[in-house]
Amino acid sequence: MKRASRCSQSLAELKLYLASTSTPIFSRYHKRKMAIKLRNEYGPVLHMPTSKENFKEKGPQNAADSYGHKQYPANQGQDVEYLVTGTHPYPPGPGVALTADTKIQRMPSESAAQSLAVALPSSQARADANRTAPGGNEYRHPGAPDRSQPAAMNSIVMEAGNTKNSALMAKKAPTMPKPQWHPPWKLYRVISGHLGWVRCIAVEPGNQWFVTGSADRTIKIWDLASGKLKLSLTGHISTVRGVIVSTRSPYLFSCGEDKQVKCWDLEYNKVIRHYHGHLSAVYGLDLHPTIDVLVTCSRDSTARIWDVRTKASVHTLSGHTNAVATVRCQAAEPQIITGSHDTTIRLWDLVAGKTRVTLTNHKKSVRAVVLHPRHYTFASGSPDNIKQWKFPDGSFIQNLSGHNAIINTLTVNSDGVLVSGADNGTMHLWDWRTGYNFQRVHAAVQPGSLDSESGIFACAFDQSESRLLTAEADKTIKVYREDDTATEETHPVSWKPEIIKRKRF
Repeated sequence: MKRASRCSQSLAELKLYLASTSTPIFSRYHKRKMAIKLRNEYGPVLHMPTSKENFKEKGPQNAADSYGHKQYPANQGQDVEYLVTGTHPYPPGPGVALTADTKIQRMPSESAAQSLAVALPSSQARADANRTAPGGNEYRHPGAPDRSQPAAMNSIVMEAGNTKNSALMAKKAPTMPKPQWHPPWKLYRVISGHLGWVRCIAVEPGNQWFVTGSADRTIKIWDLASGKLKLSLTGHISTVRGVIVSTRSPYLFSCGEDKQVKCWDLEYNKVIRHYHGHLSAVYGLDLHPTIDVLVTCSRDSTARIWDVRTKASVHTLSGHTNAVATVRCQAAEPQIITGSHDTTIRLWDLVAGKTRVTLTNHKKSVRAVVLHPRHYTFASGSPDNIKQWKFPDGSFIQNLSGHNAIINTLTVNSDGVLVSGADNGTMHLWDWRTGYNFQRVHAAVQPGSLDSESGIFACAFDQSESRLLTAEADKTIKVYREDDTATEETHPVSWKPEIIKRKRF
């Protein structure tokens, strides 16, 4: 009994000792366990800043946050410490106090961000200017959507000494340069003789005569100096829509609404070749400047390439979806350019017989195309606009707006005078480089004609570029020349630096 009582007394004393000494032992154990848990579970996010909502100050115990969760103060009776919580909006638990070795990274202030942007290279500063750093009192949760920044922040021009960030400065709108002065053109001769609309015109390379084709089914050759009729050629059975004189041989080529393409020998004044293949009216033709190739365009939505000597059809250029109204050739690539009633312009590969580029900027039919004689550029005419393009890929240059009519014809000389003739009888003259419209002409119709018979179907400069000839609906050919008495003082350029509106559509 005595031995049992002593054992019971010893056990009671041991329990009392353990009870008195267990608190510091278990406290150290829990701290060590919590440190291991902190390192294992929260190590990847210890360096991340946390939102102000999670910075809890000392407050009354059992206080509830905005989510309705009970808050647990870290160390009551001590200084306030920051708590590390997860990025989830709901607090995961009471949290763990940071150690002295851990530092909280704060977001830079606005002034610090601007100073940093000035010190960056220009390209990086430009990229950073589109982002606005939040101030010290702002923070966005990772994964949350960006808030829209004030527009004023995007227009701040940051300065460091005398250095300005020009990338953020507004660009000055382009203005039209001052156009070259051109003397006005005046009408000095009207030539009559055709019995129908004069649809086409061409000047021969020697500059001695010119040729016209008409709705009266005839082709007439006129003396350029006197304007007198020299010869009439018959053979077409419908309107003659195109004529051109070869620079390589004494041949004249013509086409018409009778689907025929003819080659005339001007030594014998008779047809020596026919080119058969088009299925509908032939609207235009052109000769290649360096090889014996003829190109024609038709209402059957195709253009055809012909060998002049053998009369063989080398290629049929298919791709347009409506009548092809105009075609032009040049020695450089692309060698063939067509304009169509399907509103597109196509640049063609002559060797392959395929489209290189299709230009779709026009909204209405393209009835006229002209190539600049010196520059590697061309222009196209449509009721919506006259547009200028750059070879070889058809890069858009500018719009020439103001001739609000159906433009049937375009021509340009080496001085940069572009002429556009329209269905309503108006003719506009433009400076090629700037697109400035320096003259507008509307000649009276021939006596005895109706006012409605006021239309220009074709126009061309002579080889000396001192005379301009127009083929018109009042059955006449009108000849214009420069006004020799005009000067820059008597006919000043009414120009002011207007803002250019370069629309592509």
